Amino acid sequence: MAERFERHKQAWTPDELQKLHRLAEKGMGLKAIAKALTRSEDSTKKRAKQDKIKIAKKR
Repeated sequence: MAERFERHKQAWTPDELQKLHRLAEKGMGLKAIAKALTRSEDSTKKRAKQDKIKIAKKR
């Protein structure tokens, strides 16, 4: 069953965006970043693409 997030469709805060940039720079994977931000992987991926942030591919 898919995980539900309380923050569904809520706008990104400046603090969240800063954290997204910082975690991506550290080389964290999508799953870890999404969990740290309490956002879905899809939402995190879309926002990273929108801000042209490269997220490391973790396997």
